[in-house]
Amino acid sequence: MMSLRSERQIDPARPFPSYETQLQPPKLNRKKNGIMHTPIVDRDLTQQAPHSPRERVAGFAIATRAVDKCRASLAGTPGEYHYDCPLDNLLFRFKGITGEQFKTVVQASKDYEDVGSWLQANGTTRTPVEIKIWSDEMEAASPMKNPERRVPFMESCAKLLLNPQTNSTFDWLEADDRASFRRASIAV
Repeated sequence: MMSLRSERQIDPARPFPSYETQLQPPKLNRKKNGIMHTPIVDRDLTQQAPHSPRERVAGFAIATRAVDKCRASLAGTPGEYHYDCPLDNLLFRFKGITGEQFKTVVQASKDYEDVGSWLQANGTTRTPVEIKIWSDEMEAASPMKNPERRVPFMESCAKLLLNPQTNSTFDWLEADDRASFRRASIAV
């Protein structure tokens, strides 16, 4: 019986070259000026959820989700999602921009990084540290700290089998997205 080592020449620095080349992920990003760029693919939000609010572009939480909802709104396929909603406005207020300004740049952008670059260059100037702190705070935020929003959040969490004491707004949004599209697929 012949061993694998005798069947091919092995480079000690790359012991499994065929494995590496066979399992390469599809090229979804392209390089522009040495930076990876993720093309904006218009999402039909009647068929799939927008990006998670956790996904960041240029360090900003919420931005990729806002882009998806904006593009779907422009295309007439927002489903149950609303662009320029209170969540989107957290980002807009932090940057000192409006939903209309953001919509204009989203319409002109080919990739999420273009939007991120625009966010960095426009509105209220923010340092990378300020952006990270804000994004981390957004990711950890919970309506449990707001007496007016506590009861509705607890009720929504109960329907999604989430613990409102330990789950954040982003946890709730992701669980709601999953549940919404699970219900839609069962109904079909």
